[in-house]
Amino acid sequence: MTAPRITSRSLPAAALIGALLYATAACGSEASTSSGSGGKAAANPSTERSTTSWEEPASYVYTMTSSEGERSLIGTFRVTVLDGKVTAAVGLDDSGRQVVEHSLSEVPTIGGLLAELERARRDNADKAEAEYAPDGHPVRISLDWESNAIDDEALYVISAYEPSDG
Repeated sequence: MTAPRITSRSLPAAALIGALLYATAACGSEASTSSGSGGKAAANPSTERSTTSWEEPASYVYTMTSSEGERSLIGTFRVTVLDGKVTAAVGLDDSGRQVVEHSLSEVPTIGGLLAELERARRDNADKAEAEYAPDGHPVRISLDWESNAIDDEALYVISAYEPSDG
């Protein structure tokens, strides 16, 4: 068996192919998330800290799906916030209805969810990530205090956010 013959033309071609493969792979890399812990970034909504100065309004409604982990706040809820406090919540599934029936006080405002995110970051949670809508409000908050622990995760998906006049 003879070795393939390398010509002076094949070396530049091999270098070009290698450069193209490298550039293609680099284009496919993903941006880091707002937690700084790595992970996947969605094109829209943004996973970077909101660059708009979104301030939680005093009154709004939103839908929240809370999942993952062993916690009492599991389910889907339609939440009404007036003067910065949750004044009503409707459980949109069986789990959500049970939470609302037994403990409305566990249903947070969006500000409460952001405070939990900041607390997880301050406590150096293994995962504390958020995705934001173009107006700056969060649409997804994902937390995991210890990646090796079981059932300490929390995932909040925020949708149908509508600020109101109160």
